[in-house]
Amino acid sequence: MCHNIIDGRYHTECSHFIAMSTKFQDCLRPHCLFSSRHVHLIACKSQSCIRLMALPTKNPIRISPSKCGDCVLKTRDEVMPMVRVSGMR
Repeated sequence: MCHNIIDGRYHTECSHFIAMSTKFQDCLRPHCLFSSRHVHLIACKSQSCIRLMALPTKNPIRISPSKCGDCVLKTRDEVMPMVRVSGMR
């Protein structure tokens, strides 16, 4: 099955993956709707054709030993909660 490959940065401290770019990987199967070698070129209605892509593959091209930006902000907000301004809800 065809699938996308997501290149990104992996943060080891929080185990989050931040996507940077995506590429398409062609399976080259004639019965895959997404393949460049699909046999039915226009408006495929064949029940034998694969109509779903495989799950995307994460490819960490950068490894960061720190937390991601969202986790840094979350940690900071837990330590220093926002001060409410009078008149605001």
